Amino acid sequence: KTYEDLYKFSVNNSDDFWGELAKTRLDWYKPFSQVSDCDMNSGNIKWFDGGKLNVSVNCVDRHAAKHPDKVALIWEKDEPGNTEKVTYSQLLAMVCKISNCLKDSGVKRGDRVAIYMPVSPIAVAAMLACTRIGAVHSVVFAGFSADALAQRIQDAGVETILTTDQGVRGGKVIELKKTVDAAVQKCPSVKRVFVSKRTGENAPKTNLDIDLDAAMKTASENFTPEVMDSEDLLFMLYTSGSTGKPKGIVHTQAGYLLYASMTQKYVFDYHDGDIFGCVADIGWITGHSYVVYGPLSNGATTVLFESIPTYPDPGRYWEMVERLKINQFYGAPTAIRLLLRYGDSFVKKYDRSSLKVLGSVGEPINHEAWEWYHNVVGDGKCDVVDTWWQTETGGIAVTPRPSGPNDKIIPAAPMRAFFGIQPAILGSEQEDLQGVNEGALCIKNPWPGMARTIYGDHERFMDTYYRPFPGHYFSGDGAKRDEEGFIHITGRMDDVLNISGHRLGTAEVEDVLDEHPDVAEAAVVGVPHAVKGEEAFAFVTVKENFSRDHETLVKELQGLVRERIASFAVPSQMLVTEGLPKTRSGKIMRRILRKVAAGQVDDLGDISTLADPTVVSILIRDSNFVFMFVKKQ
Repeated sequence: KTYEDLYKFSVNNSDDFWGELAKTRLDWYKPFSQVSDCDMNSGNIKWFDGGKLNVSVNCVDRHAAKHPDKVALIWEKDEPGNTEKVTYSQLLAMVCKISNCLKDSGVKRGDRVAIYMPVSPIAVAAMLACTRIGAVHSVVFAGFSADALAQRIQDAGVETILTTDQGVRGGKVIELKKTVDAAVQKCPSVKRVFVSKRTGENAPKTNLDIDLDAAMKTASENFTPEVMDSEDLLFMLYTSGSTGKPKGIVHTQAGYLLYASMTQKYVFDYHDGDIFGCVADIGWITGHSYVVYGPLSNGATTVLFESIPTYPDPGRYWEMVERLKINQFYGAPTAIRLLLRYGDSFVKKYDRSSLKVLGSVGEPINHEAWEWYHNVVGDGKCDVVDTWWQTETGGIAVTPRPSGPNDKIIPAAPMRAFFGIQPAILGSEQEDLQGVNEGALCIKNPWPGMARTIYGDHERFMDTYYRPFPGHYFSGDGAKRDEEGFIHITGRMDDVLNISGHRLGTAEVEDVLDEHPDVAEAAVVGVPHAVKGEEAFAFVTVKENFSRDHETLVKELQGLVRERIASFAVPSQMLVTEGLPKTRSGKIMRRILRKVAAGQVDDLGDISTLADPTVVSILIRDSNFVFMFVKKQ
């Protein structure tokens, strides 16, 4: 069978395709009675209904039984060359010990557990321990502020947090426990905080703390896994939305695991014995699917990368590739663009001959970065798979591979749908656009990895993903189809920024800026950035009695965003102005703000619908000043 035959079978005979894979690729306590029962109009989604399994058994136990001494995790710590290897049997013992610690402290099936930890074996074991006891984990990126962490704890009703004393990243110490303590002060639901040691420094202590390392020393290495239904909640992961309130995306057990497993194996041409190197943080969906669940379900050796791509120098990734003999490398365009600026020498000084596949994730990759990645990093010998997918899809949905062995790869395009995925490009009238066209990227059929809901708000889930284009999943991204039928991503269609691969709602930043007592109104837009892909630009109007200098206000506002959200969310440019361009109905015309932010003031388009068109000339006048100010800074 050719790739085309198999792809057609996967979409035309979806239940046969996924049903056979689920039977043969996952271990079940009880087989499922129905492959799929999905209504994309109501959002009622079920896969492998009636089946019972446990995710930790599929990721650890079955491999530990067959190959107990095979390395499951290679922890690449912050300092280069400082690695720690964990075999499948050792990982199983860790998972069982943490499971016992959690259960002994009152954590039970269905409870939500927050994990705020650096990339490490203890973090992976904590995730798997939650799956073992049937608890629902919510991993929060260990760079978010106390306020952002608190918001996620409150929304999920979290009673238990797992964290470490500190984190270490790029040679810098991050005060994780202090951040957790500050968050917990706003979260009365929290009953216990498990603390593991990363640096061993004396972290602050509260009466909620439990020493995880000490508890694990006396805990049993045996723990009978919970028997979970296919559609029980597996985890929640918060992603940004255009309304300002992060969305707790819910994934369930069997469908997510199968989809992560299949995409990791076939997109990256993974074979037994390969060293799989995804350098994403576990706080994002890429870390969930391609550091933890996908590789481990396939019995792979997966790399946990704690550091940053430029520490101690821009050769860090490639030195690690040589030393660990990594076969598949999966990274972000932001990092690739950053490293490209340092030239080729940091790449070529290391032996990268072990590499077979290079992956790109998080945002569209530009042509220059793709060519450098392919020709310099991969010596022109490795397939480069530009992958399009989202937190909500659970795994890779559009990507050049798998395909026929001689099928071409177009630079900087995801191109082909993965098995079982039927992309559609829809127009403004909800029409299905055929041939060469551009519009909203949707998926017209269900697939096992799809998210099931937004935690506690199914109406928002429907409004966001299924009602804009009835009968279809709406991604929020735009795409175009070329003459050969291949897919190209054009970027976000809503008010969501993509900064270094991190999705961030503009409304989230605006809400923080609006809290400042001197701010009357704020509007945030994205502007292109050579390395980050996009960065935030904020327009701010002040209250009538404001009399201080703008420079001080800008610094205060940037500090506020850093404190309330994260450092990556801080607007790098800010314009304090007299007014914002609004329609007569009061809606801010962001199209004009994007033009002004990008310095394209000669082509603002139609401004006749503005309530006060004179605002535009004021914006242009003020923007000339702010650009000089920002560059000087």
